[in-house]
Amino acid sequence: VQLVESGGGSVQAGDSLRLSCAAAGRTVSRYITGWFRQAPGKQRELVATITGGGSTKYADSVKGRFTISRDNAKNTVALQMNSLKPEDTAVYYCALGPWGATFMSEGEVDYWGQGTQVIVSS
Repeated sequence: VQLVESGGGSVQAGDSLRLSCAAAGRTVSRYITGWFRQAPGKQRELVATITGGGSTKYADSVKGRFTISRDNAKNTVALQMNSLKPEDTAVYYCALGPWGATFMSEGEVDYWGQGTQVIVSS
């Protein structure tokens, strides 16, 4: 199984970025998938998840600004990030969890992507 992220970069506060995760070896519509992030000196934290059924959950810090979505035809998962803040600066990781799961914390992740850097300047 391989997860490959793309779309990171350096932006100004208030800008938008769209991250994409292409999955190989698993059909993402059958598994819970999500995005985690890790800022320098901090623990990795959950950002958003989407279940096989399409239910979504978000960290309080990103609610209303970030949207997770899935393209079943392309077998990809995306994270649209709007109104970015400097505190969103982190390495963002795509994650794939168990088949049919409705919840995923870091301990339930089966596969990780390599990560993509997001830097938000004030």
